[in-house]
Amino acid sequence: MSYGKRMTWLAEAEKKEKSCSHKGNRIVLFDMDGTLTPPRQRFETNLLPALRQLSQHAQIGIVTGSDVNYVNQQMEYVLKKSELVYCLHLLPCNGTKWYPPPRQLDDWYDIKHNADMREALGEEKCRHLVSILLDLQSHISSLDIPLTGEFIQYRGSMINWCPIGRSAMAKDRKKFILKDEESNIRKNYLKRLERKLSLHGLKKEVACTLGGDTSFDIYPTGWDKTYALRHFENYDIWFVGDRCRENGNDQQIYEKLKPKGKSFETSGIEQTEEIIKNLINIMSSEKGKDNG
Repeated sequence: MSYGKRMTWLAEAEKKEKSCSHKGNRIVLFDMDGTLTPPRQRFETNLLPALRQLSQHAQIGIVTGSDVNYVNQQMEYVLKKSELVYCLHLLPCNGTKWYPPPRQLDDWYDIKHNADMREALGEEKCRHLVSILLDLQSHISSLDIPLTGEFIQYRGSMINWCPIGRSAMAKDRKKFILKDEESNIRKNYLKRLERKLSLHGLKKEVACTLGGDTSFDIYPTGWDKTYALRHFENYDIWFVGDRCRENGNDQQIYEKLKPKGKSFETSGIEQTEEIIKNLINIMSSEKGKDNG
């Protein structure tokens, strides 16, 4: 970044830092993959102007099943080159981890809340759960699907099981996604997982959903994305996500806010931009009524 651009960015950031403290109790929570970014891809800057406009009316949060390292990778441009960081809450692992916005120009994100799955369930039950997943992985590996590495990823507050492996390249992911759409691989194995949880006495304590396009998210019951709402008591909260249907990892928070008309399902980044513009109109209208 050139000196001139850097000085402009700092001026904007300082202005944003001051203005964000006046956003009151409004926040818009966004899913990441399929909502703000293409799945497992970097943020595309064409969405930035709409988010900047939105930040004049509300704080912004990213609530994702992914851990913070994936947020840092995919949202790198926003986190390192945009003044939006001073209004942006990071809520990885369904909000069981919470990084509030930095307060000053020289600050960076510090974790304020961090739930522990082992603490909630106990070491023995967590080991049992991993054994169940390993057994299912050995069965699903016999199918004609790509296999890479890191099939089970422990994230502290949840477990992500990816049958093709978190190391899968884009072509591997694409191949699996097509097979999954044709044969409902994940939906069938989700039923198997739920049966095993029931058989081993874990059904009431452990919940599981489809995670993104290629995986499953497994966590203590109640630790879905509605967990993120705990950090924003007395806030007006909106949510935008793409996996809002049955077994999707946005379903619970979408349905929680739907009766209030404050949840929106998106089909991708272009529709997310339209939803943001609609939200800005709603908030501008509400502000006008308040001033009236």
